Amino acid sequence: MAKPYSYDLRQKVIQAIKLDGLKKSEASQLFNISHNTIGLWLKRLSETGDYQAKSNQPPGNGHKITDWEEFREFASSHGDKTQVEMAKLWKEQISDRTISRALKKIGFTRKKRPMATASAMRPNDRRL
Repeated sequence: MAKPYSYDLRQKVIQAIKLDGLKKSEASQLFNISHNTIGLWLKRLSETGDYQAKSNQPPGNGHKITDWEEFREFASSHGDKTQVEMAKLWKEQISDRTISRALKKIGFTRKKRPMATASAMRPNDRRL
């Protein structure tokens, strides 16, 4: 995403228009900025009282599980159930996919021990 113009530049352009009486087209040529951009800044100034740039960061999602200690206890007590059943038992409405991601995040697994990786090849007694 493109980086927004600095607040200093915005301030200079708005002052040139408001105080010095420049037209938007003259200011756009002087500061090498689009006529439309200046119009948007002036519109934002009239609506909000400031011409500060909007945040480029998209809003985050609201996480359903926030207390991870509580979820660890929940997972250890209901670990024998499926993720769909665990989702129904959780205090809020939550999907089984969210349960899956949360279980992975806390490192919960149903495996009793790691898989043994025994070698499939046996030494050959014959000599060539």
